[in-house]
Amino acid sequence: METEHYQTDVLIIGSGGAGCRAAIEAKKHDKDVIIVSKGLSFKSGCTTLAEGGYNAAFAYVDAEDSIQAHLDDTLKGGGYLNDPELARILVEEAPDRLTELESYGALFDRQESGELNQRPFGGQTYRRTCFQGDRTGHEMMTALKEEIIRQDIQTFDEVMITKLLQDSNGRIGGACGISLPNTNFLIFEAKSTIITTGGAGWIYPVTSNALQKTGDGYALSWWAGADLLDMEQVQFHPTGMLYPNSRRGVLVTEAVRGEGGKLINSEGKRFMTNYDSRGELATRDVVSRSIYNEIMEGRGTENGGVYLDVSHLSPEHIEEKLETMLLQF
Repeated sequence: METEHYQTDVLIIGSGGAGCRAAIEAKKHDKDVIIVSKGLSFKSGCTTLAEGGYNAAFAYVDAEDSIQAHLDDTLKGGGYLNDPELARILVEEAPDRLTELESYGALFDRQESGELNQRPFGGQTYRRTCFQGDRTGHEMMTALKEEIIRQDIQTFDEVMITKLLQDSNGRIGGACGISLPNTNFLIFEAKSTIITTGGAGWIYPVTSNALQKTGDGYALSWWAGADLLDMEQVQFHPTGMLYPNSRRGVLVTEAVRGEGGKLINSEGKRFMTNYDSRGELATRDVVSRSIYNEIMEGRGTENGGVYLDVSHLSPEHIEEKLETMLLQF
């Protein structure tokens, strides 16, 4: 085992959407940047798995939509536990950030008019989800990757960060880790360190998360003395593959419901409207609890789930709007 030593202005741990966008922003300010990924940069993680879309209040499809409506939906969907200032930043900047992705090369579906198309998603008063078929995350990561390459930002693949470096005052000065292919020990000294490692889906027996999501960032931060906030706020995606076992947990995008898919119990009955007037497009927490309730009350399928029915949609519509989902089956 050899020791490798690197120095940089900004060290970013994690190479998904958040990590790449942080790297691009740091580079704008003439900073030297290194991205470290536990998997393969741009390919591992959850961003590339995200299929359904990106919410931004452009009001191209529903003219009544607005930044305020997006904010209201966001706060309501969060049970008003959200940080209102962070929520406002999210909704106000969303259109500009999507336009930025387009400038990097991302292509989103458009209407015949040439304006961005927008589909309905859970918890929305108006249709505001921009998308690229059902492979939006992949499209976003492809564009971010191209911009990272254009900016000549250095990336390290398959390096598991094991500890944040701290001085005697507790200030973070980088990180160290192990190269998974050759077990070399890598030390990254940095003036600033940004952790963008995502969540911890793999603490659960069934998850739609990428294999890398084991809570590394939480642990690294905790060991370094950081406070962890809102750890109980785990979002469960309502729909995923249940059978066969080899596909258990694989994401079934919300776009299936956005395009008209209906949740059906073992009695052949659509049930979501019994729980919420928004039906299948209620917020994810509501849909998840409703599915769980149907199963617990004995109306689950023989494999322990419910059905997601798209039989009323034309084959042409499914092929156009849900191509990735179709290929999974």
